Amino acid sequence: MPKKPGHRTWAPKNARVPGKHRGDIMSKETRSMVMRKIRAKDTKPEKRVAELLDKVGIDYEQHVATLPGRPDFVIQSSQVAIFVDGDFWHGWRFPLWQHKLSSEWRCKIQRTRARDQRNFRQLRRSGWRIIRIWEHQIEQDKDKCLQRILAAM
Repeated sequence: MPKKPGHRTWAPKNARVPGKHRGDIMSKETRSMVMRKIRAKDTKPEKRVAELLDKVGIDYEQHVATLPGRPDFVIQSSQVAIFVDGDFWHGWRFPLWQHKLSSEWRCKIQRTRARDQRNFRQLRRSGWRIIRIWEHQIEQDKDKCLQRILAAM
């Protein structure tokens, strides 16, 4: 097969290498602007859990600042704390994909995971039951998530 003028038979210097991450593709200013738009409260998965709890008439509080980790939902009567965590931000199956991240992102997610574990330990020591619902779980089977909450109560 004849080559076209200007056709390369090798990968360009900045080509994507499977399993490796080249670093952030955005400037610091653009990345900062994008990050500011990411919500910490009232995310879509949280709204779905709130709808489920409302549907079955469970009385709850949101983002209780006096508890470690500010659980997304707190059911005081049963001492159940519910965390609705994003797959990326809280590192679901992190060991499988951490090698693809830059060192800054890897460290950020490792710190988040360590903080989560500290908060969960503190809550358990105080008598709380912890339910962690991952973003993908609520998207895949919200009724199963509700059953986990009801079982903990």
